[in-house]
Amino acid sequence: MGAMRDDGQPFKFSNYGGDYQQKGVMANGENILGAEPGTDIPIREKGTSCAAPIITGISALLMSMQLQRGEKPNAETVRQAILKSAIPCDPKEVEEPERCLLGKLNIPGAYNLLTGELLTTVEISKIRSSEINIPVNTVTSIKRIENTINSPLLTLRDVVTPSSSSAVAVANITTSQPINGITASAASKLVYVLGTIGYDFGSKARRDSFKQLMPAVEIDGTTIPANPYDASQIVNYLAENPSESKSLIWTINQEFNPVYALEVKGGFAADVYEMLNLMLAGQIEPESSDDYIERVSIPGQITDKTITLFSGQEVPVITINNIRGMYAWKVNGLVDAALQTLSEELADAEEIRMRKSLSSFLKRVYFDLQNLGKTSKDRALNFAATNAFQAASSFAQAVSTGMELDTIEIEKSPFCRINSDCWDVKLKFFDPERGLRAKKVYLWFFSI
Repeated sequence: MGAMRDDGQPFKFSNYGGDYQQKGVMANGENILGAEPGTDIPIREKGTSCAAPIITGISALLMSMQLQRGEKPNAETVRQAILKSAIPCDPKEVEEPERCLLGKLNIPGAYNLLTGELLTTVEISKIRSSEINIPVNTVTSIKRIENTINSPLLTLRDVVTPSSSSAVAVANITTSQPINGITASAASKLVYVLGTIGYDFGSKARRDSFKQLMPAVEIDGTTIPANPYDASQIVNYLAENPSESKSLIWTINQEFNPVYALEVKGGFAADVYEMLNLMLAGQIEPESSDDYIERVSIPGQITDKTITLFSGQEVPVITINNIRGMYAWKVNGLVDAALQTLSEELADAEEIRMRKSLSSFLKRVYFDLQNLGKTSKDRALNFAATNAFQAASSFAQAVSTGMELDTIEIEKSPFCRINSDCWDVKLKFFDPERGLRAKKVYLWFFSI
């Protein structure tokens, strides 16, 4: 199996030499759609490993065609048909023709050798671009490669009849119609991300407009001009002028770096902007304050848009329609609230250990397992971190037996409601003093 670029040239890394020269063909191996671990968004890759599945799929279709014709599927016959019908590379067009092996994959030719029939041709002018896109490639005449084949099915023709340059050989195309706007295998656009709230002006003009409109401040008896980069001044200004919230670019940050820009939409926009301002106000409070905010959670839907910040950085945009799922907390406060549900069950010594274990769990999610909240797996983990009340009961049972948190794992759940996306978050605990003791696993179920 060899791989070609989109322009028909073989890749320099493609397999060739030895047995490949008489047993291999070339298929497209560039810009092939594939899956990427940890995300729902497909990526395009290149390589012989990308070309091989194309040959596998074509072979399977040809075998299914044999079955439809009432014949017994014969993989060896299909293999020989693909090899025999391959289109040799033109030495005038290809720098190293030996890299082309027997030639380029020729689906109409293989079909012809197997059936003695030509594939149905469809005039390009009759195909609407919105329904199907087929690259226009002229199928030139193909000389049979002299190679003895013991299958009687392959003695039908020695030469594949060429098709005209105005038509493309295709296999009975049936255009599918969209059903009520449903797109098959569409990537999820949901986002549930943890971080801190920030804001940006986008341009000098926008920054200067805020500086002019914001009132001067008095510090130690001295009046100084407004500073739009001072979060406390921005918070006070927006509290008095809530309509100005829309003029800022709100961001969600991780490690002081913006990862998303927040676009507020819908009839509850005023409530969302008020919540964002309250979150920002809490972040600038002293850590000892009861109103201090250390982390926030933002739910939304990612868009195809990006926005350029004042620094020149481009970040993707997520939309927020209401305040549902928007939470703000500090780690110690979240731990305290969770422990209150178990206060009667815990001794003083256990409460100290519980506090330490819960804090460790939350900080591991925030730092070690930090993510953008785009995949279902990441959203499940992030929600687990916001729901420390659920974690408290699991930690209480483990800590009471002298165990500590070991690992956090997220797996696709084998049990799920129809049309749901379900995940299991597993907390594994170990005994630090008895290494041979079996680990204990607590499982949380989330439908994302």
